[in-house]
Formats: sequence, structure tokens, C-alpha cells
Amino acid sequence: MYQLVLQCFEKACGSDHTSTLDTIGNLGNLYAEQGKHEEAEAMYQQALRGYEKAWGPDHMSTLNTIGSFGNLYAEQGKYRESETMYQRALQGYKKAWGPNHPLTLDTANSICLLYLDQGKDKEAEEMYQQALQCYEQD
Repeated sequence: MYQLVLQCFEKACGSDHTSTLDTIGNLGNLYAEQGKHEEAEAMYQQALRGYEKAWGPDHMSTLNTIGSFGNLYAEQGKYRESETMYQRALQGYKKAWGPNHPLTLDTANSICLLYLDQGKDKEAEEMYQQALQCYEQD
């Protein structure tokens, strides 16, 4: 269904239109849920390039796609790639929305879980302490 919608958006709006990019990202999410990692990664790459061009590096859509990459890589056990993407999203959310924004804190939590999966308990604890301080400030 997403592929049909994508074809319609591409025909009506063009491949760089943000509605088309949203559909590409959604198709990537579907592929990720289905375990089609290569297809998901290709969709995320296409969406990310388009969002960066259309909105810039700190737009919510750009950052959400970067976070989706982090999730995809974590699911595959590609911890280094996942951490790189999560850190990139975290820095972007902090810059755009501040340290106390829910997406900033959710991304910090994703990094903590990634650290725990790798047995990096000290790093996870430090990140959790930082997140806790942000929650307590609200």
C-alpha cells in the first residue's frame, strides 16, 4: 500500500516533496518491522537525503529519520553505527528542542539501552543520571 501511495506522491508532487519523503520514511519503518533491513536502510537513506535538503539537519523529520537509523542498526546488533546515529539525533534534538524535550530524553534512553546491551553499565548509568537531572528540572 505504501508503495502505491509513494508512486502517487512521486507522480503528483515529485520525489523531493516532503509528503513523498514522509511516505518513503514510513515505507522504511514498515520494512524495518518486517525485518527487511537492507530495504529499510535504503528508504531511510533516501528520506534523510531529502529531509536534509528540504529542511536542514536540525528539523524534526531529519532527526526522526536519524533516530530510525539508530533503531535499525541496534536491532541488527550494529552497535557502533547505532550509537553514532543516536548521538547525532541526540545532539540535534538538544540543539533544536533543548535537553528536557521528550524526544531528547527518549533518545538518551535509547543510548542507555544500547550501552546496557553491550555491557557498558558505567556509560549507561552516567547517561541515565544526566537524563534524570533533566526530568527533575521540569
